[in-house]
Amino acid sequence: MALIKKLDPSATKKAHWFSGEIATADDRAQAELKATCELPSHIAIIMDGNGRWARLKGKTRIEGHAAGVSSVRDVVEASIQLGVPYLTLFTFSTENWKRPEKEVSALMQLIVRILARETRALHDNNVRLNVIGNTALLPDKVRTVLENTIEITKNNSRLVLNIALSYSGKWDVTQACASIARDVKAGLLDPPAVTEQLIESRLSTASMPDPELIIRTSGEFRISNFMIWQSAYSEIYFTNTYWPDFRRAQLYEAIRDYQGRERRFGQTSDQVQNTGAHHTEALTRLKENAR
Repeated sequence: MALIKKLDPSATKKAHWFSGEIATADDRAQAELKATCELPSHIAIIMDGNGRWARLKGKTRIEGHAAGVSSVRDVVEASIQLGVPYLTLFTFSTENWKRPEKEVSALMQLIVRILARETRALHDNNVRLNVIGNTALLPDKVRTVLENTIEITKNNSRLVLNIALSYSGKWDVTQACASIARDVKAGLLDPPAVTEQLIESRLSTASMPDPELIIRTSGEFRISNFMIWQSAYSEIYFTNTYWPDFRRAQLYEAIRDYQGRERRFGQTSDQVQNTGAHHTEALTRLKENAR
């Protein structure tokens, strides 16, 4: 009980988002996206361009990172309203530790402030926070705040907000392989038992589907060591918009682009279309039998 009292989300400041009031135009846009029945179950976003946005505005890089928080709020809220089950935000890579110490320190402080302020909003809206990455490298205060928010929201089920923090795709695959190697050495696994499925089960994202849509902001055309295993069949959408200017309208555009693509997974277009036709016929028969 003492732990529950300590982690009581009511003690955190109530954030001014998740208002539930959607403009008519936005309501229509969401309805159109949902009508296709082709919403991605997992969207991952490489949030890039805070520094360049700040430079254009005559601001500091730290102010650029702070400005990106509003984009996070709007995208999370829109994802909830659309019914997207998983949203991953690439927040800080292992390579980002190479940045100037002042900037890294400010980013860590920003993370602490955001979580302290937004935990109640996340919990009230049934959002579960999850973190992937080499969190052992994070400052103790950051880890503590993350653990508190994760504990508070652990039973929530509306959206899994997956934060990639001190994360890299190479680290993810390496730690999965190291885990398997330890089991092989201990005699718990035979080498022939090492399959794609086994490797996937040891990745930090083992509890969630691979991202079907990856969005990269700021006009860069690369994934920058992000989910290199999980992105094997992801649709990737690049936009010139800097992250602080990215809002739900840009998210909708990325989803529309995704919905217009044909996901073949090695098959031909004819095979995919035939499979889709058979699926539609099966659904129709089910509906008729249910009458």
